[in-house]
Amino acid sequence: MANETEPTSGTSRRELLTGGAALGLAAVAGAAAFPTSAYSATVDDIPELAPQWKKLDLAEILKLPAAYVSVSQSKSLYDAGGAQAAENHRARGSLEATIKVVDAARKAANFTSFNWVGYSVFRQDYPQSIFDKVQYESWVEGLNWPADKIAWDNEIVEELQAKFQPGDNHLFEKALQTAFVGTDFPLELARKRIQVIVLTGIHLDWCIEGNARAARDWGYLPIVIGDATATQKPEQAKAAFERINNFFAPVISSDTFVKLLSQNA
Repeated sequence: MANETEPTSGTSRRELLTGGAALGLAAVAGAAAFPTSAYSATVDDIPELAPQWKKLDLAEILKLPAAYVSVSQSKSLYDAGGAQAAENHRARGSLEATIKVVDAARKAANFTSFNWVGYSVFRQDYPQSIFDKVQYESWVEGLNWPADKIAWDNEIVEELQAKFQPGDNHLFEKALQTAFVGTDFPLELARKRIQVIVLTGIHLDWCIEGNARAARDWGYLPIVIGDATATQKPEQAKAAFERINNFFAPVISSDTFVKLLSQNA
């Protein structure tokens, strides 16, 4: 999820959720206040592979036991009335790219783990430090939603629900920005002897980067599908891509991912 304390953004998560007339209307109306042209797909910002990744044969790496992970691709971010709908992700291309990735991974025999990771902004009942408490409260201040509306906000978007299959792993992040803490995700990966983790989802510079960093520290080989992710604001994507690609994981497009898997067919 995008960091509400990002010093260059000028807009906090609190302001996105509840502050300002334009943003408030957009959250209710599915971000209709924002022109679609302002939210181009992030594929154009995907950098050239960093020199170290060019030494790798990614097609060979994608033959290893692999897991697909969708992070925070919820109605909150994609659908009209969602708590974070002002970000207008439905118009920004990540959903179509994600579907392309899931469909390709389903056809690859070495992808044996499919994981749908939720991320709720309503965290009153989550384990939390005093830092967490004040931060989580700021996300939903003024949003006195009933339980059924919160449950709807947390649901994975319908297009991806249609991609669920028996045996998929469904969980919610319990830590600030990673599925590796407080969930059964590490056990899922260990039991299936996973080596490669392919990541899609929102937000690129929070949960995706956080999970890519954690994956590296746990000894896995993460690959980020750039156009199947997005930052809170499109102009933040380039710096996030460069940081992830330079230090933590290769960043490739959904088309490149499909092409690499086709070489393995």
